[in-house]
Amino acid sequence: DVQLQASGGGLVQAGGSLRLSCEASGLTFDDYAIGWFRQAPGKEREVISCISSVDGTTYYINSVKGRFTISSDNAKNTVVLQMNNLKPEDTAVYYCRVGPYWGQGTQVTVSS
Repeated sequence: DVQLQASGGGLVQAGGSLRLSCEASGLTFDDYAIGWFRQAPGKEREVISCISSVDGTTYYINSVKGRFTISSDNAKNTVVLQMNNLKPEDTAVYYCRVGPYWGQGTQVTVSS
């Protein structure tokens, strides 16, 4: 079975940092696109960052550029989202996704 285990969420003050990690089992990263999504209360889930498992090319939505960094370790089947200078509007449930598979979500709350 494929499992994605996300961790690292929590409560942080504005300007703080969190590091989200997602470890996958039952699949090989090399075969899939990898990304992080988030869903804030009352809003649709949105992609915030992706990384190519082939060449490491990254993508970020404008609102997180320069603050968030995505990285992956194909050998460990792990993808990390380093989030710096967090803002209250970053508050959401964050999900990792590898191909068609979703992690369980981890809550990030940023207080002002």
